[in-house]
Amino acid sequence: MRHVTIMGVPFLHIGQQGFVDLLVNRIEQQEKTFVVTANPEVVMQANENPTVMSYLQQATYICADGIGVVKAAQILGDSLPERVTGYDTMVRLLEVGQQKRFKIYLLGAQKETIEKTVANINKNYPSVDVVGYHDGYFDWNNNDFANEIATLQPDLVFVALGVPRQEKWITENLEKFSKGVFIGVGGSFDVIAGTVKRAPVIWQKLNLEWLYRLLRQPSRFGRMLVLPRFALKVFALKLKGQGKTK
Repeated sequence: MRHVTIMGVPFLHIGQQGFVDLLVNRIEQQEKTFVVTANPEVVMQANENPTVMSYLQQATYICADGIGVVKAAQILGDSLPERVTGYDTMVRLLEVGQQKRFKIYLLGAQKETIEKTVANINKNYPSVDVVGYHDGYFDWNNNDFANEIATLQPDLVFVALGVPRQEKWITENLEKFSKGVFIGVGGSFDVIAGTVKRAPVIWQKLNLEWLYRLLRQPSRFGRMLVLPRFALKVFALKLKGQGKTK
């Protein structure tokens, strides 16, 4: 499959619906799949931390979760079709799961948040089988629930531990599973639970979802400082003529 590489991170050249269709096919073929949803922050972390880059190198697919990645690809001379976000991918997989009765497992967030997430999934997608869940607070060296997940054999495992913890957990435990799509979804549980409101559609269409989140959560300001550093590095690569596809 075609990829667009940005700062050493190979992004799948695909649109949102095409990506969902691809994952559904992988589920039906019982092919084990590790998905990373990467925004500029993830790309910068991978470039500054070899351990994070090693997690990304284990992924089956990396999708462009962020308009900054899409714009970077355009600047470097090979455009990506559109954003492919973790939240939208999760919701669409739940919609397909409602029809196909997928089994899912959820890992991450606070106890109250994940319980609300499960309740809302059961309410809105009653044919989806939530076979289990665990909050994001656990002893990393003694997470027996990974073996429990392997026994349950879910079709989908949504991991919301934040970057890079969710990628670390999937990488370290993937060999225990024989099938299933494992995808890091960041703060998606908070949105589904209703504890965090997603940006209105108009903000999304204007590619200002990041600004909406910042205005709603000023504590994110420190994290947002990575965006200008990312942009500067992209333009530096452009000047060096390093925009390539592989």
